[in-house]
Amino acid sequence: MLKIAWTEQYAHALPPGHRFPMLKYDLLPEQLLHEGTIESGNLFRPDPLPESIILTTHDPEYWERLRNLQLTPTEIRKTGFPLSQELVNREVVIMNGTVQAALFALQYGIAMNVAGGTHHAFTDRGEGFCLLNDMAIAANYLLEQQLAKQILIVDLDVHQGNGTAQIFRSEPRVFTFSMHGGHNYPLHKEQSDLDVPLPDGIEDTAYLQQLYQHLPWLLDQVKPDFIFYQAGVDILDTDKLGRLKVSMQGCKMRDRYVLETCKQNQIPVAVSMGGGYSERIATIVEAHTNTFRLAQYLFF
Repeated sequence: MLKIAWTEQYAHALPPGHRFPMLKYDLLPEQLLHEGTIESGNLFRPDPLPESIILTTHDPEYWERLRNLQLTPTEIRKTGFPLSQELVNREVVIMNGTVQAALFALQYGIAMNVAGGTHHAFTDRGEGFCLLNDMAIAANYLLEQQLAKQILIVDLDVHQGNGTAQIFRSEPRVFTFSMHGGHNYPLHKEQSDLDVPLPDGIEDTAYLQQLYQHLPWLLDQVKPDFIFYQAGVDILDTDKLGRLKVSMQGCKMRDRYVLETCKQNQIPVAVSMGGGYSERIATIVEAHTNTFRLAQYLFF
């Protein structure tokens, strides 16, 4: 059964100016239910993640200040959100969504989080709409519980996973792979284990060739027994921030290739949604919905 973490009850925590792109967190599961791709039993609502698990990844001093709403104005500005208790609560629930999705993936082969992909959160700070790093927390949890020995993070959001790269800089059991816009945010890139910077305006064929070249090589070299997939749809040609020229079909082919590769190699995969900033909310929802449709079709 495809298990999907849904934290829709926390969407109101976002300030009005940021709600438009975040509407997808409600619309995406509603669309999947409406079209019959999933049933209500596929969805689960995670509880807040225990503090002890957060602290396996994030600096205690940073977490203490974040939890008590004591970040400096500069730190708050870098996150992109006005800081509030509701926002922190929302983030903590999203973190557990990915942890629980990882556990479900071990059972079913794949599981997904409607939110997550918060790859700009560092050990000791947040950036780019990310306060805590869900894939990093979940990866560390699997390692600590001895549920995985070698993890590969496949980050195909248009923005480099700089926080994830920093967190695992000295952790050989987690290999970070980021294929992103080379001239896009963040201006200062961290060093992932493998970075593939892409030129502005790259189209479907050239984009997919990069993925087809690197992913099989990574499986051969890294030999992961678990994969986290950051499936941002801000690679679309309609995206306001992406600067790439990948079509809706190209984005779907990307997801199909990643998910088919995981299934064929019998590697469990936990998927987080990441970014998407097209002008039309329907475009964002359709692109993300394709990822869930493919997961249901390929695995179940």
